[in-house]
Amino acid sequence: MRLQQLPLKFFDTHPHGDIMSRLTNDTDTVSTIISQATTQFATAGIIVAGSLAAMLGMNVVLTLASVITVPMVAILTKFVTKRTRRYFRRQQEELGQLDGLIEETIYGYKMVKAFNRQQNVKDHFNQMNDSLRLTSTKAQIWAGFLMPFANVITNVGFAGIACVGGVLVVNGMATVGIVTSFISYTRQMVRPVIDIAGVFNSLQTAIAGAERVFDVIDEMPEPADSPDAVPLSEPRGDVEFRNVSFSYRNDKKVLKNISFLVHSGQKVALVGATGAGKTTIVNLLTRFYDVNEGQVLVDNKDIRKYTRSSLRDCFSVVLQDTHLFTGTVRDNIRYSKPDATDEEVRQAAVTANAHGFIMSMPKGYDTILSGNSDILSEGQRQLISIARAVLRKAAILILDEATSSVDTRTEFHIKEAMEHLMKGRTTFFIAHRLSTVQNADVIMVINDGKVEEIGTHRSLLERKGSYYRMYQSQYKLTRIIDQYPEF
Repeated sequence: MRLQQLPLKFFDTHPHGDIMSRLTNDTDTVSTIISQATTQFATAGIIVAGSLAAMLGMNVVLTLASVITVPMVAILTKFVTKRTRRYFRRQQEELGQLDGLIEETIYGYKMVKAFNRQQNVKDHFNQMNDSLRLTSTKAQIWAGFLMPFANVITNVGFAGIACVGGVLVVNGMATVGIVTSFISYTRQMVRPVIDIAGVFNSLQTAIAGAERVFDVIDEMPEPADSPDAVPLSEPRGDVEFRNVSFSYRNDKKVLKNISFLVHSGQKVALVGATGAGKTTIVNLLTRFYDVNEGQVLVDNKDIRKYTRSSLRDCFSVVLQDTHLFTGTVRDNIRYSKPDATDEEVRQAAVTANAHGFIMSMPKGYDTILSGNSDILSEGQRQLISIARAVLRKAAILILDEATSSVDTRTEFHIKEAMEHLMKGRTTFFIAHRLSTVQNADVIMVINDGKVEEIGTHRSLLERKGSYYRMYQSQYKLTRIIDQYPEF
């Protein structure tokens, strides 16, 4: 599927509901109308060709008089479709926007209920739906002009044939029977032409949908591996950022000339304010995005010199936004390693401290999960995601706020499990709770797209810089919470 070839940037910049509309409404519209039009074009072509051949065999002059209506219908069709095209295009765009609103509302319905925004959502839906209805009405009104005017042109053509035929009969160049036959043949020939004109008008909807589908097809795919790319086999886990700059948009750099070196087996914590660029570092390391300037190296080689699939095989990733697929708990854990045995899945769940709550579910590991439903708490979903990463046993482990949705006790157990998991593996973990990064070999403070400070927990506290201020603010907050537990 083409979507699987597109870069992450495409999905980050397009509403999911609009993408789904392109895959369903637009493709279905194109398929339906094209299938109908193909049959009608073929039938009309045969009828027109046969009628024209018979008419030429009887009288050339009357044939020329008969076919004069065809270019007139063509001109009318061009005039009408020129106006309907923009309305049909806008109709498909507004339908995609409406589908996007519906998808967002269903996905975030709990939030809609929590903030009592049902009426606002309803009003927004009605506003978009009214705009879609108005656009569709205008498109259909213009499309409705075609058939009546085409019939008028046809009737005028019949009158013209009768006049020309009368003159020929008077001059002895044709008989009344031939003129009558010509009127019948003209009706047979013009009717398919009018039907084709109607189909061509309907094709504007398909063209509008096809344009939106082709926008996806024409989207630049994820860059192919370079011709000299080689598989990354038996990775050690050395990582280096060398003068890396990156921006999601051209007007603002997210990372600014960042350089650092991480040796195999080191635990690296990335801390800093929201939006400082911590997750961007992970996105570049995994090649979700490619750097604008500089190099990212794994095992002393630019990651663009590795095949993308082999590079990603060396990562185990736990993202901040967890995602589970429809299927059993076992299938969701096994997603990172499809050939894993049931025992390996169970051991991964035990390591991630997920085994206990999984066994308390109705069917244990065979319990069916339904995508993003609320069968599990956010913390339980995160534990399953961690178990998935544990099962991968990759050389480089990436934890993006992996314990953000679990309680303190569960976090303690996860930290114990992670200590075993991180042995011998290069680990990057993004955290806002500084209590989770104190044992890191290297702590990097990211601020405004730059590495502001780097060192161990103790050395950074002694420096009394940004990390020290962050730690003190969290420590004071913790003391306040402990002092007033009722809050």
